[in-house]
Amino acid sequence: MDTQSLQAFLAVANCQSFSRAAEQLHLTQPAISKRIAVLENQVNSRLFDRIGRRITLTEAGQLLLPRAQHILLAVDDSRRTLANLSGQVGGQLSLATSHHIGLHRLPPLLRRYTQHHPDVHMALRFLDSEQAYQSVLDGTLEIAIVTLAPEPHEQLEVVPVWVDRMCFVCAADHPLCHVPALTLAELCRHASVLPGAQTFTRALLRRRLERYGLELEASMATNYLETLKMMCSVGLGWSLLPESMIDHELVSLDVDTPPLYRPLGYLVHKNRTLSNAARRLIAELEQARESSAMRWVTFTKQETTP
Repeated sequence: MDTQSLQAFLAVANCQSFSRAAEQLHLTQPAISKRIAVLENQVNSRLFDRIGRRITLTEAGQLLLPRAQHILLAVDDSRRTLANLSGQVGGQLSLATSHHIGLHRLPPLLRRYTQHHPDVHMALRFLDSEQAYQSVLDGTLEIAIVTLAPEPHEQLEVVPVWVDRMCFVCAADHPLCHVPALTLAELCRHASVLPGAQTFTRALLRRRLERYGLELEASMATNYLETLKMMCSVGLGWSLLPESMIDHELVSLDVDTPPLYRPLGYLVHKNRTLSNAARRLIAELEQARESSAMRWVTFTKQETTP
């Protein structure tokens, strides 16, 4: 089995589409089909069922999937280990970030990085934080810079870099602006626009509400904070947003609960050999972490306060 055929197999399995797999690997669809056919001949088994436009793994395909992932991870790890011996910083760096971090935190850091390391080809993807976690776990990504999960993961090294102070906000003409001594219970009785139910940010809010025995179903939800800001600013409901996003269109509500803090940072797989390119990016992130150390002291105290 050659690595190109295995890469095509994994791409089709992940995308559930030959055409999307071809786009992902920058190949033609016939080239993808040929590689899959070669692999099926080698293993003497059909790997995909093609029913109309739907592509699903056969039993043989399901058995091959984790083994193909392991083989390609081992090959990539060997290549990185050998390349690192030269000390050169180059090649491809596969990373992902969330839209919010990519827009508001990373630009200065990435500008410095690309200036200092022009030989690195940065394969940057914008993903929800939860998706990025999974992609680091399965080896698709070398590093992710995202909102951090509330709970640690035994296979991942997770390092906080920044902290967002989260604020309850609404439009300047929203009725909540005129409610004195606003409680969380009163807030929950009004329409809200919030991150999706499975996001780490929503989990942060859910934990706080559970302290007070409260539950909340968002009136509307999206994972894009910039979209939430727009929806909130036109009066569709209150929201929970980073303090840095508050402007003249929004009002921060004084709610009877301590501030919420959201950790942001990077994660890598503990068992993966990092490329020199990834190590240099982590060095940049560590510098950013040092400059935000005081905010982390505040966050830590807040999290340990009953």
